[in-house]
Amino acid sequence: MTLVAGVDSSTQSTKVVVCDADSGEVLREGRAPHPDGTEVDPRLWWEAFERASAGLLDGVAAIGVGGQQQGMICLDEAGEVVRPAILWNDTRSARAAVDLTGEFGGPKAWADAVGLVPVASFTVTKLRWFARAEPDLAARTRTVLLPHDWLTHRLRADGGEPTTDRGEASGTGYWSAAAEDYRRDLIKLAFGRDLALPRVAGPAETVGETASGALLAAGTGDNMGAALGVGLRPGDVVVSLGTSGCVFGVNDEPTADASGLVAGYADATGRFLPLVCTLNAARVLVAAADLLGRSLAELDELALSASPGAGGLTLLPYLDGERTPNLPDARGLLAGLTRANASAANLARAAVEGMLGGMADALDALRAQGVPVDRVLLIGGAAASRAVRAIAPALFGAPVSVPRPGEYVALGAARQAAWALSGAAEPPQWPVAADQITADATPKVHERYADIRQRALPLLR
Repeated sequence: MTLVAGVDSSTQSTKVVVCDADSGEVLREGRAPHPDGTEVDPRLWWEAFERASAGLLDGVAAIGVGGQQQGMICLDEAGEVVRPAILWNDTRSARAAVDLTGEFGGPKAWADAVGLVPVASFTVTKLRWFARAEPDLAARTRTVLLPHDWLTHRLRADGGEPTTDRGEASGTGYWSAAAEDYRRDLIKLAFGRDLALPRVAGPAETVGETASGALLAAGTGDNMGAALGVGLRPGDVVVSLGTSGCVFGVNDEPTADASGLVAGYADATGRFLPLVCTLNAARVLVAAADLLGRSLAELDELALSASPGAGGLTLLPYLDGERTPNLPDARGLLAGLTRANASAANLARAAVEGMLGGMADALDALRAQGVPVDRVLLIGGAAASRAVRAIAPALFGAPVSVPRPGEYVALGAARQAAWALSGAAEPPQWPVAADQITADATPKVHERYADIRQRALPLLR
């Protein structure tokens, strides 16, 4: 049996899976937590990887790394970390995003150039903030990497040239998925000068070896890893409910959405992965449970005991600001509150419907870009919620499947490792078991959510 390993270095933790390269069967697993916050010393990710992988990697022939996207890791001339990594969910570069958008000619110019419009999540905006806010540290910076780039480089026994992949690079704001190349003019616009950037490796390429002799796959971003992990094909769209809410589908052609709602990413196979990302997903449910003094299981029971529409109560769940729509300074809004609907059950239902309402908006944004939505695959921590499973099919307007619980980013990284090891033209076919779920459609619930969102936008900006 040939063994391969996949790593998911996410916002909250590192997960490692060891799989049979032929079947994808998970044989070993480990995890270790990350510190909370929107910036972190990347060396803590390495320590988490060492703890999560301890005793798991004996006999592994190849390894791939999936990582949270868009974090900015700056290195000096000696390759040392200059400052803590700024993560994707840090919004301090929101003003820089506005400035850069205007300086380059507006949203359409950015969408045409790199497939996305700057918001605080993208690395290009973090570079502008860094150059202006911490000029002494910026002056020491020679190289900028993303989280999976940095971990893959640490795993290489020979050091060598840092590498990334097209999926990870496409979320920076300075690499074009359509042109398959860096836009160094945008690096200079953001940072004031050029920087050394990792080489973009091919989807099935090996980029080195570990100290134990295992081959290193190119690795990729977490969403691209999840797409590989669930075996995403055209017509399928993933709704991932983790710390962030991500909605993405495989497409044969690149997208360029001047509205900024859809980011025109590349995937990890040579295709494209148009994606919508929100800052607020599973943590909306945690916040609602905390507010009501209930467990998450009790929140489920409350939400399911209420009627669709929560008695007219609607939550816009922008609890941590928002990325899509681009409202970094926004806060949540509870609308339609009356004495008649002021109950714990309705609030619980509104929290679930509000979180899923944002995902339904994202599905509509993909459809507007010509991305087919024939089936929704629901993954992430909040996909285990009974209330989420019951309500999602009613709001999404498409059949919904829930893959059996698994670490799909890590599985995707392992599948990429198996692909690199095989030298085949396509990744190996690993089966993914899924449950089909149905519900009566409730279009009026989403219509009311969309109406309140639209009317509230002037207040939230």
